[in-house]
Amino acid sequence: MKRFKPVSRARRILAAIAIAGSPLILSAAPLPPGNMPYGAFDPEGDYSDQPDAVIEHVFLPWEDVSLISLLDADEYALERGRALMVTIEPWTWTVDERNTPDFLRNGILNGYYDANMRGICQVLKDLQSPISVRWAHEMERNEGQFIWSDWDPEDYITSYKRMIDICRDQAPDITVVWSPAGDDGLEEYYPGDDYVDIVGLSIFGLEQWEIDILGGARKYQQWLDETYARVEVFGKPVIVAELGFVGSAAYVAQWEGEVRQPQPDKPLLSGVVYFNQKEVYPWPDGYGLPDWRLENRVIGDAQEVGN
Repeated sequence: MKRFKPVSRARRILAAIAIAGSPLILSAAPLPPGNMPYGAFDPEGDYSDQPDAVIEHVFLPWEDVSLISLLDADEYALERGRALMVTIEPWTWTVDERNTPDFLRNGILNGYYDANMRGICQVLKDLQSPISVRWAHEMERNEGQFIWSDWDPEDYITSYKRMIDICRDQAPDITVVWSPAGDDGLEEYYPGDDYVDIVGLSIFGLEQWEIDILGGARKYQQWLDETYARVEVFGKPVIVAELGFVGSAAYVAQWEGEVRQPQPDKPLLSGVVYFNQKEVYPWPDGYGLPDWRLENRVIGDAQEVGN
């Protein structure tokens, strides 16, 4: 199998992030203040005309999916000078047709799903945007959302390596994003330097949950300090691959003011990607489905959090 240096792949996409954007587009949702490279999963297009957004994030199941959607996403990103991050979720989005964790794990290890990954990456090979692949994210969590999470670390690592080998074989120029949530114990799932170009993190702030469960609202910087400390040991570029925050006007303003600020004590931090959609899986402790969308994230009543 042909091999490529992971550092080179990471540099290519990080360079694209650094130079992307067009000064000719004038009307757009404003970005948070600062100079940290910024992008979004943005299905409603709030940032569609934002010249300073440099990462376009898309999610893709590997079952029951039309791969034409990747061509559309590539065209959209190209028109805006953005790098394209593709999160591949190893299931179908049709909830009542999903497999069990055991079936998925055994299927991957036995080669049953090789064709799923190969088919997607054959399409990725022909896209024109700088492409990063984020497969089976937040694997260290045990909240039950993903059927690929909380596996035995050895099984996850073996599965991850198999899928990345298949994808690199089909699309050798991809950048690979290994993306834990950022929780304690994530290091057990690290697949090794050859299989990671960039490390992704997930940071979500829900003010009322923090007050009720943690004893007080937390700043973005506190979450970032905690999670970054767990991944900086790998020596890889780091991005916040999913970011969202909901709360009072003051809480949202505080987070908004911090997320793109320079981080001189975090030299590996290379970008932030907002998750501009309503939550699809219930928040722990009965807090419902927070709405991370830009226009809905400020709420005045704690009872509105789960609506």
